[in-house]
Amino acid sequence: MIAFLLKRIANAVMVMLAVALCAFLIFRFVGDPVEMMLNEQATQSDREALRERLGLNESVALQFARFVTNAAQGDFGISYRNQQEVIGLIAERFPATMELVLVATVISLAVGIPMGVYTAIRRGSWLSESFQFTSIIGVSLPSFVVGIVLILIFSVTLGWFPAFGRGETVSLGWWTTGLLTPSGRAAIILPALSLSLFQITLVMRLVRAEMLEVLRSDFIKFARARGIPARTVHFRHALRNCLMPVVTMTAMQIGNLIAFALVTETVFQWPGMGLLFIQAVTFVDIPVMASYLCVVSLIFVVLNTLVDIAYAIIDPRLRAQQA
Repeated sequence: MIAFLLKRIANAVMVMLAVALCAFLIFRFVGDPVEMMLNEQATQSDREALRERLGLNESVALQFARFVTNAAQGDFGISYRNQQEVIGLIAERFPATMELVLVATVISLAVGIPMGVYTAIRRGSWLSESFQFTSIIGVSLPSFVVGIVLILIFSVTLGWFPAFGRGETVSLGWWTTGLLTPSGRAAIILPALSLSLFQITLVMRLVRAEMLEVLRSDFIKFARARGIPARTVHFRHALRNCLMPVVTMTAMQIGNLIAFALVTETVFQWPGMGLLFIQAVTFVDIPVMASYLCVVSLIFVVLNTLVDIAYAIIDPRLRAQQA
């Protein structure tokens, strides 16, 4: 088990080093940091002094080593646009993104699992076919189209929910949340629905496939032969045995939701990391772009590593095969 853990941790470190290299290349070759940080009235001596302070006169290998060391300590430099520490900007926007992602995940599970179970046990019914047709639409439509349609219907036409912003928030230490205020709860509904639509279709299709497989197994046939009620067979025996892949997929999809939330945050002007990244691209704020890449990649790597470790704990055969 120790060898397996060390291998997984080593793989995670190598992936993060590759991501750090990509982020460093953005720093190194996309524009001149000196020209972006100084105004037009700066003298040549000011430029040389800043170049020396940033270490741009050193070798590329030494610059990369310093970048990795600083990034490991959470130091990504100063934002060109806001003239603030990048890690502070990320920490300020991180709660909004995580709140949106967690609410979208809860919605996807609460809606996707019942839809998957129904389409598996009621195959051929008009409602089951409607669910599957809707899932095709959910997979096909881009997130920004879904967001615009939701705004048009529920904000512009019906006026039920706000079209942009996070509403009123409450500070819990360094964490801010809008779930404790009425305006915050109303503001998160539309962006969470928009972000969760694709996830709902994935959960529904996965639960349906797993349920159909489990319902064909021998222990389900034996349970039915014993006269156990259909509700107990479906929800206590079959559903319980098909939830493990759903939990695994959901854990791995959280990283995808964080990465793809930038589209939803842009449409709804949600003040999260995604909107911060889009603004950084607009103003060529390279430190923010590089830090966003590293933070999102770290979340991906940590979640995937935890899933691998959980699988190894549950099934010892995986440790023997992959050690």
